[in-house]
Amino acid sequence: MDSTFIAIIFLIALALFFDFSNGFHDAANSIATIVATRVLSPKYAVLWAAFFNFIAFLFFGLHVAGTIGKGIVDIAQVDSYIIFGTLMGACSWNVITWYYGIPSSSSHALVGGLIGSALVKAGPTALVMKGIIKTVAFIVISPVVGMLLGMLLATIIYNLFARSTPSKVDHLFRKGQLLSAAAYSLGHGGNDAQKTMGIIAGLLFSAGYLGTEFHIPLWIVLSCHAAIALGTMSGGWRIVKTMGNKLSKLRPVDGFCAEFGASLVLFGASAIGVPISTTHTITGSIVGVGMVKSIRAVKWGVAGQIVWAWIFTIPAAALIAAGFYKLAAIAF
Repeated sequence: MDSTFIAIIFLIALALFFDFSNGFHDAANSIATIVATRVLSPKYAVLWAAFFNFIAFLFFGLHVAGTIGKGIVDIAQVDSYIIFGTLMGACSWNVITWYYGIPSSSSHALVGGLIGSALVKAGPTALVMKGIIKTVAFIVISPVVGMLLGMLLATIIYNLFARSTPSKVDHLFRKGQLLSAAAYSLGHGGNDAQKTMGIIAGLLFSAGYLGTEFHIPLWIVLSCHAAIALGTMSGGWRIVKTMGNKLSKLRPVDGFCAEFGASLVLFGASAIGVPISTTHTITGSIVGVGMVKSIRAVKWGVAGQIVWAWIFTIPAAALIAAGFYKLAAIAF
C-alpha cells in the first residue's frame, strides 16, 4: 500500500469528519424551531432531522456536488494538499463557531477553504470565478429570499387563521411542524451533504481513480449522507439556543412558516446547483416571520452578530486553510 493511497484514505476520512461536523454544527438549523416551540424534545428532534438528512439523496440530483468538485477551483489544480488545507480550514472554523455558539456557514467555510488553499498553490488563476461569484451572491440572496418567503407565509397563514382560537392554531401547527421540519431537513441533507461529495470526488478524480470523466460514485453519496445524519444526531445545542430562542420568540405556527419558507429556498438552490448556507436561509426566514408579528419581535443585536459571522467565514476559513496547506507542503 503506497503513501499516496494512504493519504487519500486519510483525506476521505477527514472529509467525512467534516460532513459529521457539518451535521453537528448545522443540526441547530434543522431542529431549532421545533425544539424551541416544544413540539419535540431535543432527543427526538435530532432523530427526526437525521432520518430526513439521510434519505435526501433519494430526492435530489448531484448538481451542488458538481459545483463544489469542479466549479470553485480548477479541477486540474486540485491535489491532496489543497484538499487537506480545505478540510482543515473548514473544520477549524466549524469548531470555533460551534464553541462560541455562532451559527456560521459550514458551506462557506468549505468554499473559503478551497479558495485559500488554491491561492497559495497557484494564485488567482486557479479560481473559477463564475462559481465563486454565484456562491458569494447567494450569501445575500438566500437569507433575503428566506426572509421574504417567511414573511409571505406568515402573513397568509396568520390571516387564514385570524378567527381561530389560539389553542386550535397551536394544536394544528404542532403537527404541521413535523412536516415542515422534515422538509427543511431534506433540503439540508440535499444541499449540505453534496458539498463533501464534491470534495471527495475531486480528490479521487485528481488522483486518477475516477477515470477520464468527473462523476460522483454511489458509495460517496451514501457515505456523505450517513456522516451528516450521524452528525445531526449528535446535536449542536449551543447553536440551537441562539437560533431557537435568541432571534425571535417562536410559536408552532411561526416555526412552521420559518421552516417551510427556508426549505423552499434550499430545494430551489439544490435544483440549480448552488451551494448555499442552511444557516443563512433559516435565519432569514425566522427574521421574516418575526417581522410580521412586530419589528420589535426580532432581536436585531443578535441578528447583527450572526451577519458579522457570515462576512468573516470565507476569509477566515481561507486564511486557516492557507496555513494548513503551507504546513502540509513543507512537511511532506
